[in-house]
Amino acid sequence: MIQNEIVLVVSTTIVQDGKVLMIKEKKATVKNKWNFPSGHVEKGEDIIEAACREVKEETGLDVKLTHTTGIYNFISSTDHQVILFHFIGQITGGFLSLQEEEIADCKWVNLSNFKSFKDEELREAKVIRQIHDAVKAEKLYPLELFQIKLN
Repeated sequence: MIQNEIVLVVSTTIVQDGKVLMIKEKKATVKNKWNFPSGHVEKGEDIIEAACREVKEETGLDVKLTHTTGIYNFISSTDHQVILFHFIGQITGGFLSLQEEEIADCKWVNLSNFKSFKDEELREAKVIRQIHDAVKAEKLYPLELFQIKLN
C-alpha cells in the first residue's frame, strides 16, 4: 500500500463558559462535518502561530493559547497520515465571523452535551472524542512541552 503524505495539522478548542466552539466544514471531502477550528501548518511556520492563525482565518477570533491536550497521530479519511497538535485557546479579541469559503456554520456546544454528536457528524470522530474527553477531564498540559518562549 502506498500512503499519501504526512500532514502537520493544528487544532484549537476554544472554551468559554463551559462550552466549546465547533465549526461545520464546507470542503468537499468533509462537507457538513463538525470540527474544532484547525488547519495545516505552513512550511517553516511555528505551530503555536499556525494554531492562532487558523482560528483567526476560520472564525475571526483572536486567541491566546493556554494549554495543549497533546499530539494525535492518525490516518485521515483521505488516507493521509496526520500529526495533529491540539491546543486550548482563550478569546482575546476579534468578532465571530466565519470564513465563508470553507466554513458553513458554527455553534457553542456544552461539554456535557457533546456526546449528542453522532460519529458520522464529526470530521475525525475518534480523535475529536479523545480531545473532548481530555478537555472535559481537564487533562491539559503546559505549552512548555513544545519548548517555546512564552511572552
